[in-house]
Amino acid sequence: MGRLEGRTALITGAGSGIGAACAELFSAEGANVFCADLDVDSAQAVADRIKGRSRNAAAGSVDVTKRGQCEELVSRVVKEFGGVDVLVNSAGVTPRKAPLDWDFEAKWDWVIDINLKGTLLMSHAATEVMLEKEYGSIVNLASIIGLVGYTAGLSDGFNPYPHSKGGVVQMTRDMGVAFASRGVRVNALCPGFTYTNLTKSLTDDADMRVQLESLHPMGRLGEPIEIAYAALYLASDESSFVTGSCLPVDGGYTAQ
Repeated sequence: MGRLEGRTALITGAGSGIGAACAELFSAEGANVFCADLDVDSAQAVADRIKGRSRNAAAGSVDVTKRGQCEELVSRVVKEFGGVDVLVNSAGVTPRKAPLDWDFEAKWDWVIDINLKGTLLMSHAATEVMLEKEYGSIVNLASIIGLVGYTAGLSDGFNPYPHSKGGVVQMTRDMGVAFASRGVRVNALCPGFTYTNLTKSLTDDADMRVQLESLHPMGRLGEPIEIAYAALYLASDESSFVTGSCLPVDGGYTAQ
């Protein structure tokens, strides 16, 4: 019997990277999985792979910065699967993906809107359903850069990514305490540098990749599945006494 047998997991950013790894792993552990992404074709491809193994999965588009879309998404998952037991907030961006002609303020607004506000809006919609059942687990994707500053030379001090992920860390703690007595747990993962679409521009540069590897005591970067296994722990009842925590999965990065 799988560790999420019979549960329903809603995963944003499920079209690639950590979100996709969570979707496939959660499905293998018995969950019904709804794959949500702004790129609905990518989300559908992940859902199709899951269904190809005779698991229950569906996909849909969502812009996590739009409250109405977040609420409609949760309502759809409830209608199709009967509820939402697990929410993984994996949708996120980095200023490296922003248009080149944007200034620092435009990039800041865009990143904060998706990474922080998007986590807020999806959590708000999901908790309304979870609190009715007095059961649920929310797993937020924060970052090591939500716990510590960038290494000198990797940021000009106005990079919105650490600002957004630091906000996710504090949101996780606040929500974790607020819902602790009501059956809903809220935790966050703080991955080290991991091979995903968000880091591809860095890891494709051989010199930069070597520099990033050297920042991790294990001497390498993470793989999405390694983060997904930590998410599985927080999503399952194995972590039933864990809430408000922010778990580094970082090859020792933040232990230095």
